[in-house]
Amino acid sequence: MAMTNPLQYAQQVRSEVSKVVWPTRREVVLTTVMVFIMSALTAIFFATIDIIIRFGLTSVLGYFG
Repeated sequence: MAMTNPLQYAQQVRSEVSKVVWPTRREVVLTTVMVFIMSALTAIFFATIDIIIRFGLTSVLGYFG
């Protein structure tokens, strides 16, 4: 395996970083808002499922208990 010296390594890293397409501020804000919305929807979904399962179990256990 060929070893590169630290100067060449730094130049290669700088070259690769310059190829990165950074998101705009608007894209970052939009994706952040979408993550919060999806997280809230997921939390609501699982809370609803939990309430339904709890109601079903208490009904079944109340019937036999």
